[in-house]
Formats: sequence, C-alpha cells, structure tokens
Amino acid sequence: EKTGKVLGEFARCYKEQYGVALFNSVRYEIEGNGGPQAQLLHRKVPLEDHVIYSGNLFQYIEENKKWRNRFCVVPHNYGLVLYENKLAYERELPPRVLINSAGYKVLTSVEQYLELVSSSLPGVAPKSGNAAIIKCPTDFPLILWHPYARHYYFCVMTGKEQEKWGAVFQDCVRHCNNGISEDSKVEAPAFTDAVRMYRQSKEQYGTWDMLCGNQSQILSNLVMEELLPELRSAIGPRLKGKAPERQRTWIQISDAVYRMVYEQTQAQYDALVAKCEAERPQLESTIRTDVDQIITSKEHLCSKIRAFVLPKAEICVRNHVQPYISSILEALMTPTSQGFAEVREVFFKEVTDMNMNIVNEGGLEKLVEYMEKLSHLAFHPVKMQSCYEKMEQLKLEGLQQRFDVSSTSVFKQRAQIHMRQQMDDAVYTFETLLHQELGKLQGKDDLCKSIQRILERVLKKYDYDSSTVRKKFFREALLQITIPFLLKKLAPTCKGELAKFQELIFEDFASFILVENTYEEVVLQSVMKDIMQAVKEAAVQRKHNLYRDSMVMHNSDPNLHLLGEGVPIDWAEEHGGQPEAEPAADKRRRAKQVVSVIQDDEGALPYEAGAEGLLPPSSPEPREPEPAVPPGSPGGVAEIREMLAEEGTEEAAGGQAEEWLTNASPGAGVPSGDKGHPTAPPPAPGAEIPSGDKEHHPTAPPPAPRAQAPSGDKEHHPTAPPAPAGTDCHQPSDKETGEEVAPPVACSPPQPAGTMESVVEGVQTEF
Repeated sequence: EKTGKVLGEFARCYKEQYGVALFNSVRYEIEGNGGPQAQLLHRKVPLEDHVIYSGNLFQYIEENKKWRNRFCVVPHNYGLVLYENKLAYERELPPRVLINSAGYKVLTSVEQYLELVSSSLPGVAPKSGNAAIIKCPTDFPLILWHPYARHYYFCVMTGKEQEKWGAVFQDCVRHCNNGISEDSKVEAPAFTDAVRMYRQSKEQYGTWDMLCGNQSQILSNLVMEELLPELRSAIGPRLKGKAPERQRTWIQISDAVYRMVYEQTQAQYDALVAKCEAERPQLESTIRTDVDQIITSKEHLCSKIRAFVLPKAEICVRNHVQPYISSILEALMTPTSQGFAEVREVFFKEVTDMNMNIVNEGGLEKLVEYMEKLSHLAFHPVKMQSCYEKMEQLKLEGLQQRFDVSSTSVFKQRAQIHMRQQMDDAVYTFETLLHQELGKLQGKDDLCKSIQRILERVLKKYDYDSSTVRKKFFREALLQITIPFLLKKLAPTCKGELAKFQELIFEDFASFILVENTYEEVVLQSVMKDIMQAVKEAAVQRKHNLYRDSMVMHNSDPNLHLLGEGVPIDWAEEHGGQPEAEPAADKRRRAKQVVSVIQDDEGALPYEAGAEGLLPPSSPEPREPEPAVPPGSPGGVAEIREMLAEEGTEEAAGGQAEEWLTNASPGAGVPSGDKGHPTAPPPAPGAEIPSGDKEHHPTAPPPAPRAQAPSGDKEHHPTAPPAPAGTDCHQPSDKETGEEVAPPVACSPPQPAGTMESVVEGVQTEF
C-alpha cells in the first residue's frame, strides 16, 4: 500500500518532468552551447573483459553462525561476487552471493557497526558484558552496512589486506552509487528532477544521502524512508529476546521488507518508463514543429515570474547566501584540488617508473607488459586510494547545518568519480599517442625520449582539463548547497502565489513548460552571478592551479580526437608475440586483473589451511550438519583454521546448502536471462545446489598439476593470450549493479533459458 501510494505521487512528478526534459534535450540539440572542448581523449569501454580484483576472505554466515572462507571476484561492473572457493570459480560453478553495494557503507571496526545498529533500533542496546550482535575472530573486520538491506560481515588476517579490500569495497560502493547513466539525456534528468520535486512536496529540501544506485533502488529508498519509521514503531516493541537477538531480527525484517518494496518498485517504474517512451515520438514531433513558439512562451512566463520573485530572492541571497559563498568554495577547493594534484602525481610517477624500467630491463617487450598495467591505472582502487583520501578531508563544519546539508558524502563521491575519469582520460591519451609513435622509433633510447616527451604533452592537457572539470564541479556543488536553502526560505512567501502564473501557458505547450521549474530557474539565476564571480576570482588568483576562463586551448592537437575514434589498443596482441595456447581453466585463473594479489614476500596467508582450493571434484560422503553455535563461537584464528580444515572436505562435495546466501528469495522463480553458456551436465551425486541455482555450467577439465601458492600468490600477467573461440569465463550480468550497459561480447555459443546467466539475472534485484 505504501509503495503504491509513493509511486503514484512520483509517477505524476515523473510524467511532468519527462516532457520538460525532452524539450530541454531537443533545444540543446538544436542550439548547441557546449562548454570548452576537452583536450584529453575519452575511452569508450574502459574495463571490458577485465576483473578488478579477486582473492580470499572470511564471510560470516548468519544462518549457521559460522565464518566461512570465500573467494571474492569483483568484475568490471563492480558487483561483489562470492564463490565457495577458488576452484568453484575456475570450474564456472554458480556463485554463492551477488552483492550490489549501492547505498552501503564500508566499516572497518565492529564498534562503528554496533553504533549504527543501535541507532537503527532506538531503545535496544546490549548491556555491558552481553554478547554483541557480531564478534569478529580477527582484528581486521570489513562490514557492509545498509540502512534498509541486509548486512554483510567479512574479515581478513592482516592490516594490509584490510586496507586493500577496504579500497576495493569503497570503489564498488562509489561506482554502484553512481548508478544513473549520464548518457540518457531525457530519462536521467527527468528522474532526478522528479525525485527532487517529490521530496520538496514533503518539505524535504537539501541533499539526500540515499540518492544512490539505479532508479529502482532510489525509489525503494524513497519508499523505505517513509515506511521504516512506521514499521519500527509497530514492530519494535514486539521484538522478543535479548538486545542482540532483537537487533538481528530487526535487520532481517527490514531486509525482507526492502526486497518486497524493490520488486514492486521495479515493476511499477518499468511500466511508467515504457508508457512515457511510447508517448515520446508524438511529444518530440510537437516540440520540433513548435520549438520557437515554446521558447517564446517560456520566456514570457519567465519574465512574469522573475518580476514577482527576483526582488525577494535577491534580498535573501544578499543576507543569507552571499557572505558564505567564498567560505564554501574554499572548503571545497582545498581537498578537491589536492586530490586532482595527487592524480597528476600518481600518473607522472607510474609513467616515469615505467620509463626507467624500460631503460634498465630492455625494450618493447617490457613496454607491452607495463602498458597493459598502466592502461587500467584509473581502476586500480589501491593506487588511486591516495587520491581519493584527499577528498575525505572535506568538511563544511558550521556551513553544513546552516544550509541543511545532511552529509558531504555526495560531494566527496562526485569529486572522486571525476578524479578517476580524469586519470583514465590521461592514461588513454598517453597510450594513444605512444602507440602512434611506436612505428617511427629507432631503439631503446628513442623510445624513452618519446615517452618523456608524450608525458609532458599529456600533463599539459591534464592541467587544462582538470581545471575545467574542477570549476564545473565547484559551481554545481555551490548550487546544490544554496538552491535548496533558498527555495526553503522563499517557500512561505512565493510558493502559494505560483498557481496564478499557470494561465500564461498555452494548453498545447503545458507538457513542456512548468511553472514550478521556471520558478526554480529564476531562483537559480538570482545566485548564479555570485557563484560564477567567486569561481572566476579564484581562477584569476591562480588558487589551486585553476586556469582563467579566458585561457582556452583551441584544437592544440587537431588530429588527436580522430585517433581516439579508432579500435581500442591491445598491447599484448599487437606486440606481445603469440605464446602457446593454454587450457581454459588456466586462462580463467590468469584472467586480466587490474589489482594484483598480495605477493609472496608479504607473508603467506593461512586461507588455504583447509586446502579448499585444491580438492578434486570427488570427495567423501557429506557429514551431518553441525548444530548451530552462538555467534562468535570461533574465538580465534586457530579455531577458524581447524574449522576450515574440517570444512574443506565437506564443502567441495556440496555440504550444507546455504540457501539465503544467494541474493534470491527462497522459491523465487528465475526468469529467462541472457544466453551465454551451454547447459551443464547434472552435478555430482551428493552435491547441493543453492536455492534458485538449479543448473550448473559445464565442468571444466581440472587444471594441469602445478604448485599452489597461498591465496594472494602471483600477480596476474596481462600478457596472457586471448581465450580461443568457444571458451568463456563466467562474467556476472551487468544488471548486478543495476547498470544499463552493453553486454560484453560472448565467445561461447547461445544457450537455452534457465542457465547460469538466467540465475544471475534472477538475483540481480537483491542487495
């Protein structure tokens, strides 16, 4: 009932905003008005067929209250995919868990987690000395916390691992939070404006932390924001048991409700979008036919609203906003510019180190190896962490309360995404220019000189582009902070009078011109001049390496953008020779990976104590399931190792089916998904299939015998040859993170519905 009510009101807002967004898109297409041309090239498909990271870590299984060793893979779409063990991944068995991390927080201490859990259910706090909701057997936990969905508990053995996994998890959250594609010039702005208008109709102004994920996730958060307090007051007093048990029960209830809300929201939103898309051709035809009249009508309306609103708005800006603009800008500029300077430094260091290594170790072969690594530098969470950390220093202090900014995380993540994009643009421009030069070079000395010369060219382009990106970011952030504040201040005197302006809009144009939107544009104009002036002054003073607006680089490399339109460069294929073919299982193990695993000299990890990853497909009969034990009963690392040793034999055969580990609801039907893998033979006798995962991939032949290093063993070499036709690694569906991106080219024949890709699609709606 609550979902239907919220979605009904949202649908009204969305239909109104859809027409406005469509008009703005057509007008922009006709009139142009783009900003400065970027000097760096932009890569179209940055991470195709790559894995960000993979490795072992412990996961706490709530159903049997035990810690289990899991092999975690982070594919190119940043979904977290957990397998039983490394062997299960290599044999292309279905994953245990698929996690969409949008809306989650990454916590590195149990204390932080317990504080958040206690605040989510007021009045329920464990007494001192009582068992907590979760006990971590090591000193290095990693917890994914969500205000509505289920929580995930992990731990690792060393601080270095915790840092690395923490950086990887943060990157996943950052990417998944940015789930609305900016390529959509109509649907995306219509959706975000509709959410904003809906919240403003409930007197909720200012930034919103849960505007993260794809559209269905954001709408689910919108429903839960209203529904959860009612649920808490109705159910909270009825929860039984000690405080930890009540907290655990509440988390499960909240998660179950969130899943139901999500399913309903997704169906209703998809129907809404389909309806608007069906009406789009007729609307667009009207816009293109009458665009001049629509613009004239809007300008007339705008002049009338401006005469009424602007005097009040200017007084409000002068008294409540203008004195603080410079302080807000300075607070934003310092950490942001430090972060972009760190991006420049990391890029310079990586290229310089590569150049020195080529001098010392020899020519083109080493260049291929290093360029394969450099090409994905922007997506290396550990190397980029020093850049992202600079932005974590952002604090608005007293300004945050004054302007009703609930959290600075919105600005931090936006700046961090800009940093990653600028790094990738710099790397792609560098490798494109170097690739063009390779045919002209004579010997190692020429190569090194050319690398240095190209590096200097790219850094100049980076300085210009980063200045442009930062200035745009500062302007947008200042508007995002001040406009909601102004709207809230002006609402008592202006909002009620807006209805009288409706009669100024022709009925034929009412779908493309809204009084509410025009009013907000007038308020924006009242403060925009001061914001533009503040950013301009900062650039004139050369603060934080910002360029003046008058400094424009026009086509300094007229042919460079033509190079960027070519086929993506494959360094290994073009310059790495033709190594011998290797078994499919070895290719899967050596899949190109952006982040290297921990090296042997960093200390062997005891993950493989149970030899889980080395077990053959056949194993003894499964034993009876052990009785559940209280949480945290494995009191230390030694007990984990013993448990894993016992578990290794048990779980290779299938063991206990942990049904709730998959992100599918029990008994949920699995829709037909994408075709990508041939159907598999039935599993070995005694093997247990997780709920919803009733079909397996073909069992790959066991890999050739070789020494098994600890789980953080060898770095994946990017020079591994491409997979021959007919072999395919399991790549989780792009929908795991709610993205709408083109599916990677599959190299295996089509399969009937109901196979692994179907399973992935069937669980992608969960978190």
